[in-house]
Amino acid sequence: MWDFETDAEYQAQLDWADAFVRDEIEPLDLIWPHLQFTPLTETRRKVVDPLKEQVRQKGLWATHLGPDLGGQGYGQLKLALLNEILGRSQWAPIVFGCQAPDTGNAEIIAHYGTPEQKERYLRPLLDGELFSSYSMTEPQGGADPTQFTTRAVRDGDDWVINGWKYFSSNANTAAFLIVMVVTNPDVSPYQGMSMFLLPTDTPGVRIVRNVGLHGEPDGEGSHALIHYDGVRVPDSALLGGEGQAFAIAQTRLGGGRIHHAMRTIGLAQRAIDMMCERVLSRTTAGSLLADKQAVQGYIADSYAQLKQFRLMVLYTAWEIDKFNDYKRVRKDIAAVKVVMPTVLHDIAWRAMQVHGALGVTNEMPFLGMVTGAAVMGLADGPTEVHKTTVAKQVLRGYQAAEDVWPTEWLPRKRDAARQRFAEFLDLDAAEL
Repeated sequence: MWDFETDAEYQAQLDWADAFVRDEIEPLDLIWPHLQFTPLTETRRKVVDPLKEQVRQKGLWATHLGPDLGGQGYGQLKLALLNEILGRSQWAPIVFGCQAPDTGNAEIIAHYGTPEQKERYLRPLLDGELFSSYSMTEPQGGADPTQFTTRAVRDGDDWVINGWKYFSSNANTAAFLIVMVVTNPDVSPYQGMSMFLLPTDTPGVRIVRNVGLHGEPDGEGSHALIHYDGVRVPDSALLGGEGQAFAIAQTRLGGGRIHHAMRTIGLAQRAIDMMCERVLSRTTAGSLLADKQAVQGYIADSYAQLKQFRLMVLYTAWEIDKFNDYKRVRKDIAAVKVVMPTVLHDIAWRAMQVHGALGVTNEMPFLGMVTGAAVMGLADGPTEVHKTTVAKQVLRGYQAAEDVWPTEWLPRKRDAARQRFAEFLDLDAAEL
């Protein structure tokens, strides 16, 4: 049970992780930026592999996975507490074996994969020896999968895939893809779509271009536009059975959304840390920035936003562990997803503002955080869609009023109260 206090043994591990990330991993973000999803060269391997081994020896490698998969079986709540630390660094999730999108992809292979698929794809993924890509979004439809047109058609014992996928993150460096396609166009998309596992070098898989985020050089981004042109795969490549794509997707995306939120806590805390250091270091108009009321408002608002968000994330992680059912926790996962981009954006923007001109330069990380907040508002479904999900789930607990007047209409409630206590009202009046 978690009662707002972490047990002493795990807190000691978190303290070790905090120092380890700060001293050993965060420097990697500076010397090898944006290379965390690139297969290791021999030089980088000499640095990264020993760090991974230290994490394993501490029992913190892929902690959310069960022992049968090489983890500790700690669950989502303990992962949340760890991810708060790892979220400060690009490389940290890689070193600790819990990076996106691989965590979500590993989860669905673990849940739905055959023994052969687990041996071929899951084991090396968990060992950190390769990367994966989730190929779902299409140029004409992302938030609404019913608009997908990429098809897989049976041909003997094989399937042949044709179509286009967009924003397939890390496809350029991934060893394999999980692709969501239409296998039966004659039924509802919720029953007519399937997922396939296939190596990225399968003939017919063509990465047309790699799309970057704002500020990244053209052609050097990590989000691929892929043309699947007559890609032939065996029936054994089918993940979880024909027509099961939507059920699989909810397992993957539910976990992915809460993991993003966990890491966002750490990133937002880093922005607060930088903001507080800055306001205690700079003087203007005769006093420290920390003494200015407007700046104090920035700090108070940021602290309150992050504290509320963190408790919401931890509670949702606790629910996932308790119920082991992402569908049951769907409302709160969606609510976390709604709040997340605003929290990161607001805190990063305030921190950037108190740094003045320096804050908007490429010598500080704030605009990258702001861009990241925009990405979080779209990745794994746009904020607007998740707001709709939250509203629908909340409304299921309510019903319409019985007549034209609201249930809490005071005149009727007042009359009912007077009728109930009429005897006492009469006595009270007589005593006056």
